[in-house]
Amino acid sequence: MPFEVNDPSFVTKLAEQGAVLLDVRTPAEFRQVHVAGAINLPLDEVSEASVKKILKVKASSVVVLLCAAGTRARKAAELLESSNLKLIVITGGTNACLQLNIPVVRGETQAISIERQVRITAGTIVLIGVVLGFTVHSSFFYLSGFIGAGLMFAGISDWCGMGLLLAKAPWNK
Repeated sequence: MPFEVNDPSFVTKLAEQGAVLLDVRTPAEFRQVHVAGAINLPLDEVSEASVKKILKVKASSVVVLLCAAGTRARKAAELLESSNLKLIVITGGTNACLQLNIPVVRGETQAISIERQVRITAGTIVLIGVVLGFTVHSSFFYLSGFIGAGLMFAGISDWCGMGLLLAKAPWNK
């Protein structure tokens, strides 16, 4: 069962003790900024085998899971729950680490976060649905309603299919 830590400054202590810092964001997000010493393994590639392959290099059974705010790290912990690893999820993720001035590595490129990409994409689809609903056929209003329902579901369930699809997009690799 994963252990959640609400104090992001704990990341530094864990890293000094030999824990593996595993960042499960997309490679583009990781390149933009990540906690110093973290290894990138996108959430869609997280499995017991892939993590144990990384652990062979680090020789540790303590894995600290990071993402932007904690949601993807919790999902990764769920995927690894049966792995007999000591899993620690940092609540607040990389964003909280940045606020506490924990050492980070910043890249040269500025990627747009998956959350912002979802908002941009959803807003665009809703706008297109409304415009087409008024100009072409009223059935296009259903497109806007579908996206709205999807956003509502994502907010309630904390699972966003559009975010998962966008994470696989070429510009996020």
